[in-house]
Amino acid sequence: MPEVITSSVPAALPPFIERTTWVQTPLGRSLQVVPTASGRRAQGAGDEDAAWKEVVAKDATAESPGMRMQFGCHWVFARILEPNKPSWNLEPWRPVVTDREMVDARCNPGGAEE
Repeated sequence: MPEVITSSVPAALPPFIERTTWVQTPLGRSLQVVPTASGRRAQGAGDEDAAWKEVVAKDATAESPGMRMQFGCHWVFARILEPNKPSWNLEPWRPVVTDREMVDARCNPGGAEE
């Protein structure tokens, strides 16, 4: 009988998003998305989509292509580069760009984060 290998890392379970809050910055409105501890370590195939659905459920005005792209960038890269970043900030005024441009802009196309 083949050996069964199990992971010692428990699966991350929802909820992935603790809260969302709109704030005003010098550049415009910004939606601060605060992930839960589970959201910071989730790696399942559908976890990013599930987390985005939580964001939209908390604030339906987040539903836009540009905001979704920023969220995806934060989900993939911010969790690695800045795992303890208090919030992921999404701005509706940022342009929709290619994936490469999004990464090059560190998830902030159209100007640096304030």
